[in-house]
Amino acid sequence: MARKYILGISCYYHDSAAALVCDSEILGAAQEERFTRKKHDAAFPVNSIRFLLDNFKITMNDVESVVYYEKPFITFERLIETHLNAAPYGIKPFLASMPVWIKEKLFLERDIKKHIKSVSGDFVPPIKYSEHHLSHASSAFYPSPFHKAAVLCVDGVGEWATSSAWVGDGKDLKPLWEIHFPHSLGLLYSAITAYLGFKVNSGEYKVMGLAPYGEPKYLNQMSELIFLHDDGSYSLNMKYFSYDTKLKMFNSKLEQLFGRAGRTGESQLDQFHMDIAASLQAILEKALFHVVGHLQKATGLDNLCLAGGVALNCVANAKLFAATGFKKIWVQPSSGDAGGALGAALAYTHLDLKTERIISPEDSQKGSYLGPEYSDAEIEDYLSKESIPFEKLSQKEMLEKTCSLLENKKVIGWFQGKMEFGPRALGHRSIIGDARVLDLQKTMNLKIKYRESFRPFAPIILEEDSPKIFEFEHASPYMLFVAPLKKEFRKSMTKDDETKFGIEKLNVVRSDFPAITHVDYSARLQTVNKSRSPLLYELLQNFKARNNTSVLVNTSFNVRGEPIVCTPADAYRCFRRTEIDALILGNYVITKDMKLPEMADTDWRNEFELD
Repeated sequence: MARKYILGISCYYHDSAAALVCDSEILGAAQEERFTRKKHDAAFPVNSIRFLLDNFKITMNDVESVVYYEKPFITFERLIETHLNAAPYGIKPFLASMPVWIKEKLFLERDIKKHIKSVSGDFVPPIKYSEHHLSHASSAFYPSPFHKAAVLCVDGVGEWATSSAWVGDGKDLKPLWEIHFPHSLGLLYSAITAYLGFKVNSGEYKVMGLAPYGEPKYLNQMSELIFLHDDGSYSLNMKYFSYDTKLKMFNSKLEQLFGRAGRTGESQLDQFHMDIAASLQAILEKALFHVVGHLQKATGLDNLCLAGGVALNCVANAKLFAATGFKKIWVQPSSGDAGGALGAALAYTHLDLKTERIISPEDSQKGSYLGPEYSDAEIEDYLSKESIPFEKLSQKEMLEKTCSLLENKKVIGWFQGKMEFGPRALGHRSIIGDARVLDLQKTMNLKIKYRESFRPFAPIILEEDSPKIFEFEHASPYMLFVAPLKKEFRKSMTKDDETKFGIEKLNVVRSDFPAITHVDYSARLQTVNKSRSPLLYELLQNFKARNNTSVLVNTSFNVRGEPIVCTPADAYRCFRRTEIDALILGNYVITKDMKLPEMADTDWRNEFELD
C-alpha cells in the first residue's frame, strides 16, 4: 500500500511554516523564518517545503494533498462584515487591507500552486483547506498521549473563532462551542501588550515575564474589560478597544481607565507598567480558569489539550492543574500559527482519510525536534571552507569539555541534532550556562541576547531530578509550564532586599540557582529524558556527576530580533557577534581565544530589527 504523505502549510499572516505527515506519523516541520532569517516571516514556506522534500527524499509527486491551515474566504467575509458594521469608522483599515486581500488572499490557491511549481516543476497535488481552529485543535490533540481528551484553543482570531472547545476521541475530533471575533482573550492580551509599548504578536511573552515585578493593583480596571458569563463563555467590553474598526489595538478610553497614556516602544519601564502587566496576567488567568473549569465539568474528562497563541502562557498553564479538575495537560509546543501547518496535515490525515492514530505514551511530537540537522562531516566542511579553527573531539570528550567550560562560568552556544519546531529552543539550538553563576542572567541578557534586563531564563533539568527541586510533579519537556522552586533551595531575604521593588528586585539573590530563578521564585521549566533527547540527557548526567546538580540555563540561540539559528553558519555568526565564550557544533569546539578570521559585519543591529 502506497504511503500517503500530507503536506500542511501556514502562511501570509505571521509565522509561516510547513509540516509533513505520513500515515499518522509526524515526519518533520519547520518555520520559514529559520531559513530566511526574518523573524515571524509570513511568506509562503518555500524553503521549509524544500527542506521536508529533500530530507525525506520525496518529490511533490509523492504528496497526496497539500492542506492550507484555514479558509481565507471566511476570513474575508469577517473583514467585510466587520468593516460594514463599523461604517463609516472602519473605512481606513478597510482601504488598507483590501489591496492585500485582492492581490494575495483571494487568489490564494493560484499563489499556492505557483510556489509549489517553483519547488516541484509542473506537478501540483490537490489543494485542501482546513479551518483555523480545527488546525489548532488537531495540532493539540493528535500528537498528544491521550486516547480521549478535551481540547481548548485560544488565540487572537482565526476566520471568526477566537476560542473554541472540542472533544478528541481516537481519530475523531468534534467541536463543542466557539467564541467569535471581536471577543478574544488573545486580542485582549495583545491590546495591553501594545499599551505597554511592546510589539503585537511578538511582545506578549515579554509582558508575561514583566508581570512578576508588579502587583495586580489594576485588577478592578482590568475586570472592566471582560465579562465572564454563567455558561463558561466570556465577552469583551469593546468600548475600550479599536482593533475591530481601526488600525490601533486600543483607544483613549483604555488610557483613561488606567489613568495614563500608552508607553512608546523602548522608553523607560516603571512600576506602573509592571503593575499593569501583573494585572493583565491575573485577569487572563481568571478568564482561563473560568473557561477551562466549565469545560472540565461539561466533558467530565481528565485530560486537556491546549493550542493557540494563548497556550504559550506557561504561567497560566501551570496553574490550570490546581484551578480546574483536569489531571493531565498536554500543550502543543508550536501553539501559534506555525503549528497550524502541522494541525492542518493531521486534521486531513485523521478526519478525511480516516487514518487511525498512533498514540505514544509520551506523545507523538518527537520532542518537537522536527527540523534540519547537520552531520559532523557537514559541520567540518563548513568550518574548513571558512578557515575557522576548531578542536575536533569524540562525543565523550566533547561532553567533558562542555562540562569543564560550564564549570568555569563560560557561556556556550550549543548546536546539536534536529532544529526545534516552535518558539522555544529545547536544547538543540540553545545558549547554555551554569545556573549557579551569580550574575549570569544579567550578563546573558545585556551582553549576549541584547534584550531587556528583566527577562528571565529557563532551566533545563533531568526529568527524574525535577520534582526534587521544583514544586511540580509533571514532566515539562516543551518549556510550557512554570514551576516554583522548593523552599530548601531559596535564599533568605535581608530587610534591605525586602524593600526593593520593580527592576531593583533583579539584584536580589533568591536561590542556589540565581540564573534561572525569577523574582517570584518561579522558573519556566524544561525537563529532559533520554528518549526525547539522548545527547542533552547525557550532558546533564555528566554535569550532575561532576557538580551534584543537573540544572543548567537554557535560552534560545539568537540575539534580540533574530530567529533561532538554523545552520552552522547562523550559529557561528551569532557566536562572533556576541559575548558567547564557546561554540559547540556537533563534536567541534570553537572558543574565542582561538585565532578566528575577521568578520566584515559584527553588529547584528544592521541585520535584525528589534522585536
